[in-house]
Amino acid sequence: MKQKQSLRSIKFTFTLLLTGLLFSSCGSVPFTGRRQLQLVSNGEVIALSLQQYQDFMRTAPVESGTANSQMVSRIGARIAKAVETFYTNNGHPSELENYAWEFRLVKENSVNAFAMPGGKVVVYSGLLPVTATEEALAVVIGHEIAHAIARHANERMSQQIALQYGGAIAGGLLGNSQAMQQLGSTVFGLGAQYGVMMPYARRQEYEADEIGLILMAMAGYDPQVAVPFWNRMAQSGSAQVPEILSTHPTDSKRIARIQEIMPQVLQYYKGAGVQNTTSTPIQTKANIPAASNTQKARTSKEWSF
Repeated sequence: MKQKQSLRSIKFTFTLLLTGLLFSSCGSVPFTGRRQLQLVSNGEVIALSLQQYQDFMRTAPVESGTANSQMVSRIGARIAKAVETFYTNNGHPSELENYAWEFRLVKENSVNAFAMPGGKVVVYSGLLPVTATEEALAVVIGHEIAHAIARHANERMSQQIALQYGGAIAGGLLGNSQAMQQLGSTVFGLGAQYGVMMPYARRQEYEADEIGLILMAMAGYDPQVAVPFWNRMAQSGSAQVPEILSTHPTDSKRIARIQEIMPQVLQYYKGAGVQNTTSTPIQTKANIPAASNTQKARTSKEWSF
């Protein structure tokens, strides 16, 4: 009897400790205010992801010096500036410590894009015929930057730690560089696949949609182009669902959600600095390289944006 009581006491104490750890390790998402689990510091997550990103970029067929690559950089820089202004004006410039913004266009026939913690964003050239305009591409890049500043990768890694190891030993895990590297490979996925991250939760996808639209609006891009863009995205998958949609909210639900929040998003839009982007087509090439073998091997569970 005493042994059973002792076991119950230990379990109760463990539960209290775990609850306390999880409660003390919560942060909040900018703009939405949602509480999220953060067992790992943003600096640690950025460091873990940076190595995989650098490995990917060593072999990626990067397009540079073209009008399209310059456009990707231009959009990214404008939205990143909006992020920095937001944090500075709200007295939290330190939130962007360890960020080094980088926006790359990669020659790949995939209708896709992805972001890494710390401000690394990659757009595949196969996405450009679907975005078709600069402002529509800003929808995608805003969404990717939103994933980064909302620390969704941090949240995903923290959830993996809590599920696989338990909060009580999280501290020991974080001190184990090999264990963290293995966990990082599981979470980011870039080490084993061609520029594909594992899927975020749909709640995080909706959140990235909302924050991304706010950010592009703050940068002077009209967020109302998001609805026709997502309609084009859905239609582009007549024979096969685009990879960009395979693990994300259905196009109808996503569009409905965007239409619902648009009045609030438009409060951030001043129309500054962007002219005729909705009528200026993106340059596309007919000789976009076919998908690589590793890319063809992707499953529907794999993620990008």
